[in-house]
Amino acid sequence: MSIEIRNVSKTFGTFKALQDVTLDVPTGELVALLGPSGSGKTTLLRIIAGLEEADRGSIHFYGEDATRRNVRDRQVGFVFQHYALFKHMTVFDNIAFGLKVRSRETRPTDREISAKVHDLLKLIQLDWIADRFPSQLSGGQRQRVALARALAVEPKVLLLDEPFGALDAKVRKELRRWLRRLHDDVHVTSVFVTHDQEEALEVADRVVVMNEGRVEQIGAPDDVYAKPANPFVYGFLGNVNLFHGRLEQGFARIGSLSVETPDQAGSAGAAAVYVRPHDVEIALKPGANGAIEATVHFVRAVGPVVRVELERRDGAGLIEAELPHDRYQTLGVKAGDTVYASVRNPRVFTEDFTI
Repeated sequence: MSIEIRNVSKTFGTFKALQDVTLDVPTGELVALLGPSGSGKTTLLRIIAGLEEADRGSIHFYGEDATRRNVRDRQVGFVFQHYALFKHMTVFDNIAFGLKVRSRETRPTDREISAKVHDLLKLIQLDWIADRFPSQLSGGQRQRVALARALAVEPKVLLLDEPFGALDAKVRKELRRWLRRLHDDVHVTSVFVTHDQEEALEVADRVVVMNEGRVEQIGAPDDVYAKPANPFVYGFLGNVNLFHGRLEQGFARIGSLSVETPDQAGSAGAAAVYVRPHDVEIALKPGANGAIEATVHFVRAVGPVVRVELERRDGAGLIEAELPHDRYQTLGVKAGDTVYASVRNPRVFTEDFTI
């Protein structure tokens, strides 16, 4: 089932939670709503579910207006961050709950319910814990059970609100890969809320980046990361260095460094140049296009990379660089050394944006 969101706005008192949001989610797609706290992600999810009512705008499911439809009639499965499992029920009964409370006309037989629950337990790879209670499960297991309970009623739309937010980093990583595989198996139209950039980029078919109740950019994970629409998206999707310079004849001038910018060949004037730390190159001598002279301020190895913090000699601030271990060992620099920084893959904005 496709979801069409049209010009949705929502205000709580004087706070504008959503401002004229329009979004399409095609049938079978897994979409991530990504943004900082207060950006409107969860409010939009709850409006799709029918748990909140929009002040303006409409929600359509498969072309049919569902804006005023009761939550029970939307055929939506909802998974909360904190599981919301019934503590006094076994895993089996938690998953079966939505089927057992149906009206007599639509309620499956006990045998059908049992078969459905056991199929779901196999799907979530927990068919051996049917008789356990939630208190006997790990956080990751409880979240899988919560997801199975949502799927038991065969929803047309699956909505997940920070589904892995209460879990530790390792379990989060395992479960988001598992969710991606599960979605490829069941193909239910899904929308999940997250503030974890890596989670959204790894799991989703498309990412919707939100900020202050507005949609900043919609696109495939690779597109929003590599081709951010504005500085906010660039800054939110990972660490970034900001350089202030000028555009002149197809180059961005940052101090004595010149960086070719073919996309801005016809532009001139003040520019904001954004560069990822892994696109900062460090050398012991300036290159042919010049360089930014700096002093090594701080060095730390973090997993497969070495993070090097540089202090610009011109007093214009700090530069963060990430180098592979072998490159760092070849340079052999340490705190206090003078080095020369240049950049790859800059993203240049001519407006005076701020992150």
